[in-house]
Amino acid sequence: MGLNIGAAGPEHIDTVIIGAGQAGLSVGYHLAKRGRAFVILERHARIGDSWRMRWDSLRLFTPARFDGLAGMPFPAPRKTFPTKNEMADYLESYAARFALPVRTSTSVERAWREGEHYMVQAGAQLIEAENIVIAMASYQAPRIPDFASSLSPDIVQMHSTEYRNLAQLRPGAVLIVGAGNSGAEIGLETAKAERTTYVSGRATGEVPFRLDTAVAHHVLAPVMFRFIFHRMLTVATPIGRRVRPKMMGVGTPLIRTKERDLLGAGATRVPRTVGARDGKPLLADGRVLDVANVVWCTGFHPGLSWLELPIFDAAGEPRQERGIVAGEPGVFFVGQHFQFAMSSTMIHGVGRDAEFIADAVTARAPAPARQTVA
Repeated sequence: MGLNIGAAGPEHIDTVIIGAGQAGLSVGYHLAKRGRAFVILERHARIGDSWRMRWDSLRLFTPARFDGLAGMPFPAPRKTFPTKNEMADYLESYAARFALPVRTSTSVERAWREGEHYMVQAGAQLIEAENIVIAMASYQAPRIPDFASSLSPDIVQMHSTEYRNLAQLRPGAVLIVGAGNSGAEIGLETAKAERTTYVSGRATGEVPFRLDTAVAHHVLAPVMFRFIFHRMLTVATPIGRRVRPKMMGVGTPLIRTKERDLLGAGATRVPRTVGARDGKPLLADGRVLDVANVVWCTGFHPGLSWLELPIFDAAGEPRQERGIVAGEPGVFFVGQHFQFAMSSTMIHGVGRDAEFIADAVTARAPAPARQTVA
């Protein structure tokens, strides 16, 4: 397929936002308010599909009162925990409400600098831009350990991004590798279905109260989400700067599911899974588990190999400070883990980062107004 360059050259758009999830739509909202010209590129066929494609029983970890983006509250009772499909539909409605220019089924294959501009190739489309905003969470390419290939072919293996429901699993025991929120939620589901369930990995800690009580709703949840995660644990505070390096390598503390929930449902907590022996999972304590299924809740790679710019550190993470990339004016990030605060990847926290980046884009150079937001 040839590039859609045309006689006049590539399409020129002031700002290209990559990703139409909560981060990308938030950036679009704030750029539109500032009269900036932009387009949002989304690889899925529908806005919100990244939510629709997750496991069937998934509900948001935060109550609806914390799940709205700027300008549009979440349309559900404040104490309820929205389903993944309700969140997906909300994002689709949000884009429509503010007439945000989203191009779906548009997967970015390359982005690079050419002189003073940035070039973005998405299939047959070639776009020249002054600014690129990578509005993708750090959760893009599934991370599965190399030893997974040494497990028996009789064992059903899947990453948490592939898991939908129990029907995908073979009869027999299930090993959940990874004890963060995803692992705990999926492990609780398999254990409640009376499957022999092992949950492997280091404990990530947990929120020390239930979110579904009146006290939690009115007092504890606002303190945790609005103050601790959003204002106290930031790169602007001494405690936030101390905590951030530790948080970068581990999962978020369990928010809704508790360790005692897993144990009460019949799940067994086991040490880390470190390899394979005779085609079976090997634990750090030397035990070998005879299981029929393994669900890898082992995190993600950044998934930024298409970004052909010298901005990555030795671990493959983009070098950025609060979403701004030194040495590459015009390249910005929104949605990165602990980008500014613990809340940066949470729905209620992404808007602050998006507004900050919209201001940074606007400060670079004036551009003709093409979008407005009521």
